[in-house]
Amino acid sequence: MKWIFESLRRLKNWVEGAAQRPGAGWTLFAIAFAESSFFPIPPDVLLIALAMLVPAKAFRYAVICSVGSLIGGTFGYLIGHEFFELLGRKIIEWYGIEHQYASLQTLFEENAFVSIAVAGFTPIPYKVFTIGAGAFHISFATFFVASAISRSARFFLVAALFYWFGPMIKPFIDKYFEWLSIAFMVLLVGGFALIKYAL
Repeated sequence: MKWIFESLRRLKNWVEGAAQRPGAGWTLFAIAFAESSFFPIPPDVLLIALAMLVPAKAFRYAVICSVGSLIGGTFGYLIGHEFFELLGRKIIEWYGIEHQYASLQTLFEENAFVSIAVAGFTPIPYKVFTIGAGAFHISFATFFVASAISRSARFFLVAALFYWFGPMIKPFIDKYFEWLSIAFMVLLVGGFALIKYAL
């Protein structure tokens, strides 16, 4: 357990270092974009670091994260709609959820807007839904509005917490960073498990 904690602490130091560099906003944008279409790590990690270091700019970072995520989600939709056999299927197979992916069509038929919104706000892998929405020809307007609402709500909630309570909760995060990181990873893995075993 000690080596895990030490690794997480080094990761924290790296993220905080990245957050202080001039191009941090662009890095956040790039991660948010990639996570919405193919990358496994959510942008919340860097968003939290940036908002914690500079609470006054928390909402600015939330805007960057939201815009990056929406553009990335649109790219994921395009992959599913136009390039599923070439790229989309390979991404789904890489995550090992081919059978569960087929169940997305049922969710979309029941309520596409709610399905996409839930995936956009929770730890459920959003990229699976962006690709699926394109592949199953969900209305782009439905996809975009559901994504805009849910992704913005998620990132602005993080920003609001650190904007108003950043100085107060920073000591708590510093003290319990390792355990909070483990909890975050459990949520992340849980999101994939939910898709894999609940669909």
